[in-house]
Formats: sequence, C-alpha cells, structure tokens
Amino acid sequence: MNSIVTYTKEVPLVKTILGFALLGVSVYGILRSALVALVLISLGLNLIATEGAEINLDNKTYRTIKYLFGMKFGSWKPIPNFDYVSVFKTVESQRINAVAATAVVSSQVIHLNLFYQGNKHITFYKTTDKNDAFKVAQHIASCLDIDLIDATL
Repeated sequence: MNSIVTYTKEVPLVKTILGFALLGVSVYGILRSALVALVLISLGLNLIATEGAEINLDNKTYRTIKYLFGMKFGSWKPIPNFDYVSVFKTVESQRINAVAATAVVSSQVIHLNLFYQGNKHITFYKTTDKNDAFKVAQHIASCLDIDLIDATL
C-alpha cells in the first residue's frame, strides 16, 4: 500500500461547470478589462479547486492541501501524537443555490478521522465504501501504532 494517504473533497458537478464557465468568460473579459478578467479567473479557480489532507506514513508528516488541476499545494508538518483512528458513518449535505431556488443534496459517507489531544481531529479520508475505509484505517493505525475505533454502527 502507498505510504502517502490522500483525502480530497469531491467538487459538486454544478460548481465545476460554473467554475469552467467563469474561466471561459474570463477570456472575453481579457479583451475588455484585465481587472474583470482577474476577478473571473480567481472566482473560477476557487470554484473548481478542492481541499483535503495527506499523511506521509514514512516521514511521519501531514499536510492540508488545496488541489487544483492535479497539483497539490500545502506545507508538510510533523504528525501530532495521535490517540486513535475513528471510522464513522455520517450524512453529508450540500446546498446548491440557483437564482430562484435552493436545493439540498444529502448522501451517506464514511469519514476516517485521526484524533489527538482529546477531541481535536483531522479528517484524512472520505468514502462510501465501508471496506475501503477500514482497509485504509487499519493501514494508518498499524503504521502509527494507534487504536482503531469503529463508529459506523
């Protein structure tokens, strides 16, 4: 198994479409005004970028990342003294706002969190597959020599 575990949030399709539309419109904006183009480009890139975290099990470091066009941005930090790995099921909701309507989309997901200093945690992995979540959690728990807690019940 890979010694670097990566967790990134999925960007909703509507945000991705809107982000690329803003980037496309910014090409027209370049012809009109550089300032307008810069605003549109920054909005478009912000919509299609995603956030997440990585843990390097070999170097015992982690980082929170911004992920854009296959590039990861973030600085590595030493791993805190993690107490345990928790795998739990939750409902994740996303609100999508349109001009005249709002929709809330909910789905069940499984989060893998690493807890330290009592209740502080870092989310490192998200999936809908329980077996995949436990495979990754067991790998991290064995590499860091910490307990694994099943909170999916």
